[in-house]
Amino acid sequence: MTTPKIGQRVRGSKTGRPIMVVLDLLGRRTTLRILWELRGEPLTFRALQEACETNARLLNTRLAELKASGLVGHGEGGYCMTAEGRRLEAALQPLLGWAKQWAKRDPDGFDAADREQSGQER
Repeated sequence: MTTPKIGQRVRGSKTGRPIMVVLDLLGRRTTLRILWELRGEPLTFRALQEACETNARLLNTRLAELKASGLVGHGEGGYCMTAEGRRLEAALQPLLGWAKQWAKRDPDGFDAADREQSGQER
């Protein structure tokens, strides 16, 4: 896969709208895991590979895509998120909050408000 670019065809979009480019990039295997592991301190390639539980070839490919997209950089301490990567991290925080609430839902997928609205009883 090539690095998705705004204005070029990506998965789910013939026009390459920015949101679709981001979703394409983030939807690639291990991409979100890499960003998650880099949310703290910089990590070396080996430490990142171990943290992400992935192979060197895939990690190298994803890091190249993330670097080309301006989300990850490489310095003395290893790989780290750039300022743009930190902005993406901040933008994903509401999704993290939603996911935590979603994980607490009833096993059948309904919460009390859903049950009340649909007239279902437990």
